[in-house]
Amino acid sequence: MFLGHFAIAMAAKRVAPAASLGTLVAAAQLADLAWPMLLLAGMETAQVAPGATTVTPLVFEHYPWSHSLATLALAGVVLGACHFAWRRRLREALVLALLVPSHWLLDWLVHVPDLPLTPAEGSLRTGLGLWNSLPATLAIELGAMAAGAAIYLRCTGAADRTGTWATVSLLAFLVLVYAANVFGAPPPAIQAVAWVGLSQWLLVAWAAWADRHRHVRGSLP
Repeated sequence: MFLGHFAIAMAAKRVAPAASLGTLVAAAQLADLAWPMLLLAGMETAQVAPGATTVTPLVFEHYPWSHSLATLALAGVVLGACHFAWRRRLREALVLALLVPSHWLLDWLVHVPDLPLTPAEGSLRTGLGLWNSLPATLAIELGAMAAGAAIYLRCTGAADRTGTWATVSLLAFLVLVYAANVFGAPPPAIQAVAWVGLSQWLLVAWAAWADRHRHVRGSLP
């Protein structure tokens, strides 16, 4: 899952209007932001195996810290508590706490059974496996992206030209990156995947920048 995580972050702006889109994206993508660092540190392992699934050549062998349900649920609680201590906004804190483990739930739809429930050795691994169907994967990813973007654009308005073009270019870039990943050549090595994965922090900054140039429309709950 890639676009779906950004989609749920954008949709979350509707119920957490005071939170920056950058913060919402960071919460929804926390697992994938941490994974490259843990991979490069040797704490988690994966490999490139073309043909492993119809959609992705990546085989996730061992990633209990970045992608287990238990660690993400705990990370969500910690992030929500820190945000509440800093901002004193309960609604935004609760949304952030839920966005972090939402990553596991969305990944469960597409991953083959490789997602661990806990970081314990031998933990049950699960996944619905939509990556074995390109049409199903495209439908859920692109459908989620369209819905999330629509919600975000309806509940916010551009405060200036930057607010328009920064948002439009971000959405276009995400779709292009996704298309390149799905239809492009497999990466040469898993280390290359990890280094490219670190660049996702730039997407967090991009989302925060675009959101700073937008305002919340009307009276949201």
